[in-house]
Amino acid sequence: MKRILYILGILLLVSCHEMDLNPLAEGSTETWFSSETELVMSINDLYRDPFWPLTHRNGDGGNDAWTDDWMYREALTPITGATITSEWNVANTEYWLNSYKAITRCNTILSNLSRSADKIPEQILTRYEAEVRFVRACQYARLIFYFGDVVYYTEPLTDINEAFAMGRTSKATVLPEVYKDFDFAAEHLPATYSSSALQRATKGAALGMKARTALCEGDYKTAMESAKACIDLDVYNLHPDFASLFLTSTKQSSEFILALPRSVEFKLTITIQDAVPRNAGGWGAWSPTWDLFSSFLCTDGLPIDESPLYNPQEPFKNRDPRCTETILEFGIPHLGYTYQPHPDTLEIMNFNTGRKQKNNDTRSNAQFASFNGLLWKKGVDITWLQNGWRADPAKILLRYADVLLMYAEAKIEQNSIDQSVLDAINKVRARAYGVSYTETGKYPAVTTMDQAKLSSIIRFERRMEFAFEGRRYMDIIRWRIAEKVLNLPNYGMLDPAELRTKIVNKGLWFFPETPPIDEDGAADFSIMYNKGLIKKVTQRSFDKNRQYLWPIPAKDILINSNLEQNPNY
Repeated sequence: MKRILYILGILLLVSCHEMDLNPLAEGSTETWFSSETELVMSINDLYRDPFWPLTHRNGDGGNDAWTDDWMYREALTPITGATITSEWNVANTEYWLNSYKAITRCNTILSNLSRSADKIPEQILTRYEAEVRFVRACQYARLIFYFGDVVYYTEPLTDINEAFAMGRTSKATVLPEVYKDFDFAAEHLPATYSSSALQRATKGAALGMKARTALCEGDYKTAMESAKACIDLDVYNLHPDFASLFLTSTKQSSEFILALPRSVEFKLTITIQDAVPRNAGGWGAWSPTWDLFSSFLCTDGLPIDESPLYNPQEPFKNRDPRCTETILEFGIPHLGYTYQPHPDTLEIMNFNTGRKQKNNDTRSNAQFASFNGLLWKKGVDITWLQNGWRADPAKILLRYADVLLMYAEAKIEQNSIDQSVLDAINKVRARAYGVSYTETGKYPAVTTMDQAKLSSIIRFERRMEFAFEGRRYMDIIRWRIAEKVLNLPNYGMLDPAELRTKIVNKGLWFFPETPPIDEDGAADFSIMYNKGLIKKVTQRSFDKNRQYLWPIPAKDILINSNLEQNPNY
């Protein structure tokens, strides 16, 4: 609670220097907000990167590292190792503290809007109010998802005794208030802006984030209505090319509903050396899991254990195009070098010199090359080798494909299945194949109206579409499948000598067998492991009795007896 008190008592414009995008002029809430310029500066401050945690925090993988899509050699996170405690800094600072910093700033701005009433037209002032309420709604929505019941306040708190006495407000009470803020934002924000260096919140962002919040809380009717309203704005389109959407060169797209710009110039970047192959000077340590790799459907729309098109010895062939746009295929040029983890490929082509060189992406040459042979490709291009291992792709918080799939899922969960559900899924899938969703003969269009089958399809589709984007953790938590998928091991290749004997010499490279895949897209590698054909690298753990919520920070509990801890922490 001490850190909440720090927030509650701090002046709006005094902040940690390392979080400043552009440090604001020194000011005081007693004199600030006297002009539109000061008001806009304060609102712009709400878009700073730490207020929107998502992925690739300081190079550690962020949300992706908490899922069954991610592997970092033999390392586990507090989530995947079931060691999360009330002293975990990510929860305490990046989610709890920073969210309340943003909320306090929102409340301070809202309470001082009247100071500018005589200087700003009412319509513009209302738009600013809507923008601030949108940010506050997003912050509270995140808090209730991760922590459940939370400390809730909508006015500046200046009485320290009042702050010390604040307890948690039930999520059931907070959620309708979050909806109200989103609704106000959706009513008063514009659908688009004529131009803006900062990508500001819009009507579509409010509707889309409300849909996401509702979906996370199992409120499928609200999720469906909000997603449909966002779609009906007719403002957004799917980016024509899936792969280029994530490149650093794509700073804006009609698919972006809410995105924050990054900039090498202003030191707003992600650290990415772990994602770059070792031959290109990286560490090759961030790996997609075999679980994720196996969840990509084949080009007939079937899982790998059902499709006759799948060959485990050529696992990249005949797969949904998003597979090879997300995971680096073997034997192809990438960042100027051939990527090939095969234990007998001791040399590869360096296309920069036109000569062969030692292959540092096979464990035969480099002990710490990818333990499972896989590396990420999504969004990774030649710019990742520049600027001191820092890249500045847009930070995509919400895109149109997500709204389409949220709409479809919400309809499916209500068993309100019609052609619009199939169209929403097929638009996303067809884009991956580079065709129109109406060209049903050119991609595996979804045609079934069966609720159970569609529920499974949407889970596969979301995983294929949003890998490496920080969306998977929310999905496995809200679907309540974390207790299954995060209690499965991370598997990798045998050590080189044994790999040659048991796999390569028997013609079984890359996968010796095809793993069974269940309705949630989870692969079972235990059969191969029990035969000694693959290696267990780490054992993930997830405690279903406590980990679906995070603990309230220990320091806050100790200082405020009215704050109750979440169960089993």
